[in-house]
Amino acid sequence: MTSTPARPDEPACRIVRGGEGYEGRQGLSYAAGISAESAGAHGLCLHSLTIPPGGRAQAHRHESHESAIYTVSGHCEFWWGEGLAHREEVGPGDFVYIPADVPHLPINRGPEPMFAVIARTDPNEQESVVLMPELDEVPDRSTS
Repeated sequence: MTSTPARPDEPACRIVRGGEGYEGRQGLSYAAGISAESAGAHGLCLHSLTIPPGGRAQAHRHESHESAIYTVSGHCEFWWGEGLAHREEVGPGDFVYIPADVPHLPINRGPEPMFAVIARTDPNEQESVVLMPELDEVPDRSTS
């Protein structure tokens, strides 16, 4: 089947094929999906993430942007809030909502990879990432 090009005055839908990836400031590898860079998005970013066993992000927040995560498989600890004071277990079928500017950190202490789909209101995914290295050791101190 051949595609029909959009008219010049018509917004075009885009198909972004999986396979390309990038290393996020948070310290994890993402599979590139929909973003300003890949599809010309203006208000959202959608990609997938695999956290390997023993993997973790760096503590961070997304300045002025909300995030939503859907866990497809695997499990992780999800630390969030001021001082990373809160901890939740996240597993298959769980949705996570992260308000703008809320510090958070996922850690996979399990034996299998955790795979998730992530949506964010920042079409330039990495521009709003603010690393918070002062919080990186909080989960380790809390579990010892």
